Amino acid sequence: MSSVKAPATAFIRRDRVAREAEEERLAPAATRSANSRGRVRPEPPDEFRTAFERDRDRILHSKAFRRLKHKTQVFINPEGDHYVTRLTHTLQVTQISRAIAAALTLNEPLAEAIALGHDVGHSAFGHTGEEALSPYFPDRGWHHAAQSVRILERLEALNLTWEVRDGIRAHSWRIEPPPGTPEAMTVRYGDRIAYLTHDALDAMRAGVLEPTDFPHRALERFGEPGRLWIDEMINAVIDESLRSGDVRMDAPTLEVMNELRDFMFENVYLSPTQRTHTDFAVGVLRRLVDHHLEHPEEIPDSYRDSGAELITQVVDYVAGMTDRFALQAHDRLFGIEG
Repeated sequence: MSSVKAPATAFIRRDRVAREAEEERLAPAATRSANSRGRVRPEPPDEFRTAFERDRDRILHSKAFRRLKHKTQVFINPEGDHYVTRLTHTLQVTQISRAIAAALTLNEPLAEAIALGHDVGHSAFGHTGEEALSPYFPDRGWHHAAQSVRILERLEALNLTWEVRDGIRAHSWRIEPPPGTPEAMTVRYGDRIAYLTHDALDAMRAGVLEPTDFPHRALERFGEPGRLWIDEMINAVIDESLRSGDVRMDAPTLEVMNELRDFMFENVYLSPTQRTHTDFAVGVLRRLVDHHLEHPEEIPDSYRDSGAELITQVVDYVAGMTDRFALQAHDRLFGIEG
C-alpha cells in the first residue's frame, strides 16, 4: 500500500513572532517592535503584524489621513492637476524616510508609520494654520505636530505605540526634545528633503521661480531641481550616518540645504504674492473659529472632544477641515464677499 504524500505548500507562514525575530538582524541602533514602550491602553498583540506595522495600518485607514488629499501644501487651491497636496507630500516623505531607514538597516515599518502620520494635524491652507490659530492659545501657541498626535490619540483614539507618537510629535526641527528613535530622525530629514524638492518644482510650475533663480551653491551641490536633489540629499544622509553613527547629514551639505531653505522662505513661502493668499486664508480660519465659539452647537458630535475646553473643541473642528470644506463653510456663513 503506497502512502499519499501531502502537496508542498507554495507559501510560508510569517507571523508576528517570525517578524519580530527577523528584527534581531537589524542594525544595533534600530528600534525593535518587541521592545516598544507600549501603548497607553494595553492590547493583546496581533497574530501577524508587529506593533509598528499595526500602527502604520491604523494611520493609513484613519479619516485624518484621507483628508490630506484636499489640504494645501504651499499653493492654495491651485489651478492644475500636478501641484503637490498634503497627501502627496506625505507619501513622498514616507518613501524618502523608508529609503534612508532601509539603507541604514533600521526598522522600516516604524519610519513608515511616523511618516504617514506626521502631517495629519495640519489645518487647511498649509502652515497658514499655525499663524491663524496660535493667537487662540497665547501660552503655548498651536503647532501641527502636536495636533497630529492629538487627532490620532484623542479624536480618533488609535492607541498608537509610544515610538510612533514620539516620532510624530517631534518630526519638525522646531520641536524639542528631539525624537527618541533613529527611525524618527529619518522622517525629520525625509520631510525637509521632500518639501524643498517638490515645493521648488511647484514654484517653477506656478511661474514664481526659474531654474536659474536658485542659490548657486544649491545648484552646484545638488544639480537641477527634481530627482537629482532627492538622490543627492538622501545619499548625503546615508553616507554621514554610516560614518558618524547617528542619523544626520554632513555639515557642508546641511549648510547648503539650510541656505536653500532660507531662499525658499524668502522667495516662495513668505513672498509678497504668497502673502496675499496667506492673509486671505488666515481670515477664513479665524472667522470660522470665532463663529463656532459663538455657536458650538454646530460642531458635529463625531468630531468633538467633549472633555476639552471650548476653544480646543472649536479649533479641533476648524483645523480638521480640508481647504474646500473650509471655503464652503465660510461662504455659507459669511457669503463669498466675506
